[in-house]
Amino acid sequence: MTKTLERKKVVDLQNITKSFYLQGGLEVPVLHDINLTVFAGEMVAILGPSGSGKSTLMNIVGGLDVATTGKYYFDGKHVDSMTSDELAELRSTDISFIFQSFHLLPGKTVYQNVMLPLMYQRSFSDNYDEYTVHALNQAALEEEHWHKRPNQLSGGQRQRVAIARALVARPKLLLADEPTGNLDSRTGDSIIDSLTFLNEKYGTTIVIVTHDDSMTDVVHRVINIIDGRISETKGNKV
Repeated sequence: MTKTLERKKVVDLQNITKSFYLQGGLEVPVLHDINLTVFAGEMVAILGPSGSGKSTLMNIVGGLDVATTGKYYFDGKHVDSMTSDELAELRSTDISFIFQSFHLLPGKTVYQNVMLPLMYQRSFSDNYDEYTVHALNQAALEEEHWHKRPNQLSGGQRQRVAIARALVARPKLLLADEPTGNLDSRTGDSIIDSLTFLNEKYGTTIVIVTHDDSMTDVVHRVINIIDGRISETKGNKV
């Protein structure tokens, strides 16, 4: 389907490097001169094998880690100059994560898990239920499951809860780390269909970090990363 994208930069990485340092000061370079832009409304896959640096790159984009050198702008804001409190605010309001291990609270219901991010943001104080219901519907989780505990759900249903929780505060960027990694192929395909639906219907900007090259057909662009370097960028849908 033909799609016209708003060319507003959500993520803008400029000459990013990342090194870790072992005892004795030994430097271990992980990312080398990364230049990457993600535009509003795009669905992008960062594809690479284990150890390629893709998870480190995701952590920098998500504000969980900082680059060693280079510049990072998120929605025009200079992330590198942010304080720890400002980074925490960025993560709570503008960036949401979907992890392959779900990270749901077992003692809370599905509904309570999804609502939880709203309780840390004053701007949603009068609309908890409205936003929670909307997010659950966006994630295509049937209402009959909303008041169950996570351990009463299948893996695919739990991943939908994680998607709803990530969407509930209406972030500018959704980061999905191996979102189908713990799922069988049929359930994984269903989750990817849901992410594609969110992107196409609501214009949600999505970055998927994965080693699964079957996702390359459903995204706008594929960013291949090998040994900490972007080796190739391919465009699919526009």
